[in-house]
Amino acid sequence: MPALMIQGTGSNVGKSLLVAGLCRVARRRGMSVAPFKPQNMSNNAAVTCNGGEIGRAQALQARACGLEPHTDMNPVLLKPETDTGAQVVVQGRVIGRAQARDYGGLKPRLLDAVLESYGRLRRDHDLVLVEGAGSPAEVNLRPRDIANMGFARAANVPVVLAGDIDRGGVIAQIIGTQNVIDPLDAEMIRGFLINKFRGDPRLFDDGYRFIQERTGWAGFGVVPWFAEAHRLPAEDAVDLRASTGKGLNVVCLTLSRIANFDDLDPLAAEPGVALTMLGPGQPIPANADLVIVPGTKSTTGDLAFLRAQGWDIDLIAHRRRGGHVLGICGGYQMLGQVIDDPQGVDGAKGRVEGLGLLQIRTVMAGDKRLTRISGTAMDCPVTGYEIHMGRSEGADSVRPFAHIPQPDGAVSPDGRVAGTYLHGLFADDRFRAAYLGRLGVASRPGYEAGVDQALDQLADHLERYLDVGALLACAS
Repeated sequence: MPALMIQGTGSNVGKSLLVAGLCRVARRRGMSVAPFKPQNMSNNAAVTCNGGEIGRAQALQARACGLEPHTDMNPVLLKPETDTGAQVVVQGRVIGRAQARDYGGLKPRLLDAVLESYGRLRRDHDLVLVEGAGSPAEVNLRPRDIANMGFARAANVPVVLAGDIDRGGVIAQIIGTQNVIDPLDAEMIRGFLINKFRGDPRLFDDGYRFIQERTGWAGFGVVPWFAEAHRLPAEDAVDLRASTGKGLNVVCLTLSRIANFDDLDPLAAEPGVALTMLGPGQPIPANADLVIVPGTKSTTGDLAFLRAQGWDIDLIAHRRRGGHVLGICGGYQMLGQVIDDPQGVDGAKGRVEGLGLLQIRTVMAGDKRLTRISGTAMDCPVTGYEIHMGRSEGADSVRPFAHIPQPDGAVSPDGRVAGTYLHGLFADDRFRAAYLGRLGVASRPGYEAGVDQALDQLADHLERYLDVGALLACAS
């Protein structure tokens, strides 16, 4: 069955949304379509139907296809733990850690897993839409590349190149890419498209023709800025956004290795919630009603980061003023008294004092827990997922945050500090309404339906501005 790859002239040019929109377009045209990304780098992961983890963008793309997320859709996932090192996940399972300087040595054997997963998807579907990573113009990475042209050549998948006009220099982005890549790689590219145009796309007609003339590539269209993108879960930390709502003042601490931050998207969509993503060096405001300590890929590392910002002191003052605190996953672990890591699974071996806002103790040991859950929290149904290392227990565990069906999390005696291992809980309209209701805010239902509506709007947007028929005809 045919396949087509969308590569970009750089990171964050909109490849993920383009693939998601094209997946929905193909599905609406009656095709069985699946997404694929050979290698992804993100701490925003989703739990799959076969009990592994993949990048959040591929989970959204699977949703656009009407499919359950599967580990074959993103066979290599890198989860950064430091500036130079990452956890390596292959076909949904952690195989170890790698420093950036050493990762290249792993790539030859990782390509086998990539091609194996791709082969299964191609066998089972009418069309596979592939997303590249970064840019093929990073020619220094080409010798062992498995994410862009290395994959395209190995699997013989044609490519369409996407440029981002919003950041400027899109003509040089596309023509320059052709000029620096290997001529055999350039032959894989069937054409280009321009993304994120603001204003009247006809104003770029001359530039569009210039690219066509200089490259000899077909142009598939100019896509205006998609205003509803904020309604779709973001994968990259650079996309972290505050809300425009007013009312309950919710502050989320933007940790250096923040993970699964799409937990916050349903809150950002609430008109009665003012969500602030608090950056480094900024104090927790005195008028905060709720402070969220989110998930992280490095609990002890981000605990040190949190203290370096003075947020530990601010949290104590916030609670003293009667404010609420919610810790999710790694944030929950930080709220406890002690984090004990005898095997060094989270970083350096040893014991670290927590923030002491919950009477629990966390031991970093055992296998990573990857599971979807359903249960109850705050006396109402809740759905979500777990993706973490470590187990937590202590005096405050006698007041669980949830039952899934086993007890999960902990709540302080006064009910103002709580922690849970559950991700995705705010996407559940029932739980979100109950949680916000206790804080005096009425919730607007329909978050999940809104995501599907936004995917349909994205598909409409691409159908309007791209020559989708010609683009999909490039698949082979």
